[in-house]
Amino acid sequence: MDDQGLRNLYNQAISGALTRRQVLKRAAALGLAAPTIAALLAACGSSTKTTPSAASASTSASTAAPTTSTGATTGTPAATTASGGTPAATTAATTAATTAAGAGRGKGGQLKLLWWQAPTILNSHLSQGTKDYDATRPVLEPLADFDPDGKMVPILAAEIPSLDNGGVSKDGMSVTWKLKPKVTWSDGQPFTADDVKFTYAFVNDPATTATTAGNYVTIASVDVVDPTTVKINFKKPTPGWFGVFCGDYGRILPQHVLKDSIGAAARNAPFNLKPIGTGPYKVDDFQAGDHVNYSINDTYREADKPFFKTVYLKGGGDATSAARAAIQTGEVDFSWNLQVEWGVLQSMKGSGPGDVSISPGLGVERILVNMTDPNKDVNGEKSHLGTPHPFQSDLRVRQAYALGIQRDVMTTQLYGDTGVATSNILGGPAAFVSKNTSWKYDIVAANKLLDDAGWAKSGSVRAKGGVQMNVTYQTSVNSLRQKEQEIVKQGFGQLGINVTIKSIDAGVYFSSDAGNEQTASHFYADLEMFTNNPTVPYPLDYMVSWWGDPSNIDQKSNNWAGNNVERWQNADYDAAYTAAQTELDPTKQAPLFITMNDLVINQVVEIPLVLRNGVSGVSKKLKNLNISPWVSNLWNIANWTMVS
Repeated sequence: MDDQGLRNLYNQAISGALTRRQVLKRAAALGLAAPTIAALLAACGSSTKTTPSAASASTSASTAAPTTSTGATTGTPAATTASGGTPAATTAATTAATTAAGAGRGKGGQLKLLWWQAPTILNSHLSQGTKDYDATRPVLEPLADFDPDGKMVPILAAEIPSLDNGGVSKDGMSVTWKLKPKVTWSDGQPFTADDVKFTYAFVNDPATTATTAGNYVTIASVDVVDPTTVKINFKKPTPGWFGVFCGDYGRILPQHVLKDSIGAAARNAPFNLKPIGTGPYKVDDFQAGDHVNYSINDTYREADKPFFKTVYLKGGGDATSAARAAIQTGEVDFSWNLQVEWGVLQSMKGSGPGDVSISPGLGVERILVNMTDPNKDVNGEKSHLGTPHPFQSDLRVRQAYALGIQRDVMTTQLYGDTGVATSNILGGPAAFVSKNTSWKYDIVAANKLLDDAGWAKSGSVRAKGGVQMNVTYQTSVNSLRQKEQEIVKQGFGQLGINVTIKSIDAGVYFSSDAGNEQTASHFYADLEMFTNNPTVPYPLDYMVSWWGDPSNIDQKSNNWAGNNVERWQNADYDAAYTAAQTELDPTKQAPLFITMNDLVINQVVEIPLVLRNGVSGVSKKLKNLNISPWVSNLWNIANWTMVS
């Protein structure tokens, strides 16, 4: 049977939809092995469930909130806990559903992928965009990933730490990981706990300017207990212990390859273009901004995987052409992130060998508001921290912006079934989704705010003190995004704000090139737009985006590798973010994340537009994808297969 069938049976067992006898009968009919049947029986009667998102019922499958074992004092993702504090049953079933027998190593020929945003670097700790994290995932792996329900799945770890197995300390000050034995890097060298410790040293060195550095600030030290055991010690009690070395920001690096490329030497390491990893594939050829060729990692630990002998990931082009290549013509087997008008996608359905695949999503398409002046140069740097924006520094102006955008028009005309209008930046997990916010389109109220702020209409453009309200609004090249820009421009025109639309090639816009002023992290514009989302169910990795510590703010001194792109600083936000790093009481965790969300919304640091579902073009023959909104689409690529 395929992995999807096993997952369905597991979900029916854990939800109580089937009795133990019914599970036994169906498992026997499917020819499941005894250990898998045992895991399914152990899951029967468990009360771990996914709670529908307050933002949208369509995201319910992806928004399982972090929970705790009975009597526990530290937050844990849903995968590691179950009713009565017995994580083993849930973890065993999840693992069984993810590590089913493969279809034979290399029997599948070539897998053709299309990412219309082309990757530019293959070291995920130096990456700026999802396309780079994705292109890296077939090679580099974390200790654990997160499945579609937000449950932890061991990857390089032998098991998921918990209170019950002693991996998570009761005081929240440490977590101990047991690693899979006899794992090797693709060059044949052994993977050990030393590599985990080295990864922390690489990321933590300020001279490395790692883009993931903000996610590791909670760590005090990393101790190698033995070659297959590593202990992570935290500075303070840490409920989100799985925010490090897990998911997209947690890929482990090889010490023996990068030991001399740490700090200032990191950016020039050959590894960044041809990484050595533990994943199912290795890189044969990489042309930045164009393509990646992969072949099987012969040292990969599962002898009957991966199914595809080679993988070709083509980068570039546009989302509509990518959709057509997978759905209509069959030129590729999978096309990623189809931010394409719903009407166009509907016209493609049923017209070829592929189909439109819609999965629950967490990504929010948003407008970022620059708090600094993008036109003032300070020692060779624009948007410099400490140089306030001439009019966006005024809250009333930002509030007028939010009132001048027709989010409902965007969703009905452009997104259809692929997204819903939202007033929140944080779209999951469900327990952390704010119910306090709302949005409306009100041109009259917006104009009054600008009048009250002293920005008078002089002709068609408002002005004050000789400064006109001229706004540059940038995003990546994408026909749907350009139509979003037009909707915003039309609304702003009714406010007396002149908008210059700018579109930048995605390979440039999301590049980690510190010397390129067109990148989103430089933010040399007044407004910019893109989608972002959390990658772990305790989403500190996402909320770090607005932490105001100078080290976290994109600027020249850190090669624009910070997370705070808007250069916004707020003491109340920082206090809530700091408290969430150490809050062990689940009843107090959600209010902290809701407070952070509400501050970003009420201060109009960002204007959320659409809560997007995951949309892909998929060959009808491609199976076992198990797309998760928490991590890279390719997290499960070792299990992908193709039917004839």
